[in-house]
Amino acid sequence: MTTITSITSTMTASFLGSFVEVVEAFTIILAVGITQSWRPAFIGTGLALGVLAILVFALGPLLGLIPIEIMQLVIGTMLVLFGLRWLRKAILRASGFIALHDEGKAFATETESLKRQSSDRRADFMAGMAAFKAVLLEGVEVVFIVLATGAGQGLIGYASLGALIACVLVILIGLLLHKPLTAVPENSLKFVVGLLLSTFGIFWVGEGLGAEWPGADLSLLPIFAVLAVFAFVAVNRLRLFRSTHSERIAS
Repeated sequence: MTTITSITSTMTASFLGSFVEVVEAFTIILAVGITQSWRPAFIGTGLALGVLAILVFALGPLLGLIPIEIMQLVIGTMLVLFGLRWLRKAILRASGFIALHDEGKAFATETESLKRQSSDRRADFMAGMAAFKAVLLEGVEVVFIVLATGAGQGLIGYASLGALIACVLVILIGLLLHKPLTAVPENSLKFVVGLLLSTFGIFWVGEGLGAEWPGADLSLLPIFAVLAVFAFVAVNRLRLFRSTHSERIAS
């Protein structure tokens, strides 16, 4: 049964996850357009969107042939693995073990790389390929996020709407600013998305195995809360370990 909780959580997870991926793709497209020209940037982006559209149309009909329990179990397992990967990186970044992702630095690196290629006769082709790869790779992740958050409960439409809103929002903000979205708290978003995807994954694995969750979709809230507490404890423990280890080395 579809509830406000399931619709809201599905759209939120899809929106946030897609927003992060689209920001990363937009950074590369912007670098290509500013450094080389907008023509290869648009061509590469258009070709990638075409490939993604074919992928979506190919996968869509197949979903209706799979029993819902099997779909929930398979997608839930993939979602747990995918979400925990995001959450692990977010925890390590928040605790200082790995550097925070910097869109400004990524933009500068890509721009410098494209400038070095600007004298090459293949510069337009290389620039177009850079835009194509960025949109295709990040787009595949967006497609996976939409399928993973929406397919388990037949909410593909709502998940797609969340992703579409994220795409439009990033494009509008980017066109207005004409620069990479460095102000976006990407690690914080990945932290939340990691929690949401892991929550969905655990919930759907349980449903796929035939478990009866207390309160049905409302069980998503305590699952999310438990994972959030664990994540914040892990960040604090790792920060303490890192601080203690640094003091020992200094002494």
